[in-house]
Amino acid sequence: MRQIFVLSLLIATYLVGFTPFDSLAAEPKLTKPEKVGMSSERLERIGIVMRKLIDEEKIPGTVTLVARKGKVVHFEANGLRDVERGLPMQTDTIFRLYSQTKPVTGAAVMILFEEGRFLLTDRISKYLPEFAEMRVYVGEKDGVMLTEPAAPITIQHLLTHTSGLTYDFLPNPVAKMYYENGVVGGAHQIGSLQEGMKSGQVLSLKSLAEWSELAATMPLVAQPGTKWNYGVGMDVLGRLVEVVSGKSYGEFLQERLFDPLGMVDTGFHVPKEKLDRFAANYMPSAEGKMQLFDDPQNSPYAIPPNLEMGGSGLVGTVGDYLRFAQMLVNKGEYEGVRIMGRKTVEFMVSNHLTPDFPDDALTSLDVLGEGGRSWGLGFGITGSVVTNPATHGLPVSKGIFGWGGAASTNFWIDHEEELVGIVHTQLLPSGTYPTEPLMKLTTYQALID
Repeated sequence: MRQIFVLSLLIATYLVGFTPFDSLAAEPKLTKPEKVGMSSERLERIGIVMRKLIDEEKIPGTVTLVARKGKVVHFEANGLRDVERGLPMQTDTIFRLYSQTKPVTGAAVMILFEEGRFLLTDRISKYLPEFAEMRVYVGEKDGVMLTEPAAPITIQHLLTHTSGLTYDFLPNPVAKMYYENGVVGGAHQIGSLQEGMKSGQVLSLKSLAEWSELAATMPLVAQPGTKWNYGVGMDVLGRLVEVVSGKSYGEFLQERLFDPLGMVDTGFHVPKEKLDRFAANYMPSAEGKMQLFDDPQNSPYAIPPNLEMGGSGLVGTVGDYLRFAQMLVNKGEYEGVRIMGRKTVEFMVSNHLTPDFPDDALTSLDVLGEGGRSWGLGFGITGSVVTNPATHGLPVSKGIFGWGGAASTNFWIDHEEELVGIVHTQLLPSGTYPTEPLMKLTTYQALID
């Protein structure tokens, strides 16, 4: 097995930068880095650090991209997209985005907000009445869960993970109730990360409306607006988009984001004709190596899901996500198409956590065994914001905005440097190996002007 892996890896290395022509999307054109103030030699360090992780058989392969001032200066595929079949990673490989879906949902909500369909201070119960009488977990007595009435949840609470909603895989008493009652995030009905998604519960729900009504029966883990808690708020917002727009969530995304931006490989499943570009997904073994988790040729992502969730479920390419990210860097516009207004984007990427929240408010993300803390981060609209680069431990700009997904996909944007960075692989859970901080480090050290 190792010999096959190494041989395939050598072949893949020779194919770095190979661009297939069966994709409908136009591949980004590369610009000499020096033309936009970056070093060609230093950018090569991105591939070096990624190939080290690949050579050590920790991750299968990567696609990495850097764009500055609207020009792509690095776009590289390394390793394998499918270890078992020896298939090389390609720049148009399709990845499971998981929670990298969330910033897309944030943009969808803000598009409707700009149209005056609602205010962010509105109670979500105004549009989804099932959330009118929520309760908050306060403890247990004699084996009985105790709750108290909850303050109203606003749309802004949902956008910033301060609503009190949680996830079924988090270590809190309410999460267990989520799991037992089928309130799981996951567009393809594949259950809990901790239990192993494929062996988790299978949802019987047929619509976001049903899912939302079920989610509203669960208690909150904290009073709205008092604590940052990762949770299913973005899935609730997907339902909000449906109610306000009168379209299914997938239809709205297609019409208002994917089609205008030219994101031709992004959606809630992988069509049959594109499965040959779909990456395999892995988890670390007890020895720290890779073991297959989701075979791309036998994946739930090959079938359209019952639920198009706002918090997870999208698949797509790095090239597609660049279009979305570059739109944010351009403050709402991409290739002549205006998606959002400038001030709306500036609002999205600003820190929305009040001074009452600590500098490391996102430490509740240390729930998947990553062993670290989210130092120096605040939170904007569906994405993290670097509030203190020194505490964050990386030589990056204050205010960079980004997010990632469970299978170690990550992106960020930097308005100060007019920069986009993307690194995608397929290994659960996110943060098992430091692909994101290594990508940021090797990107910023290449800035020379």
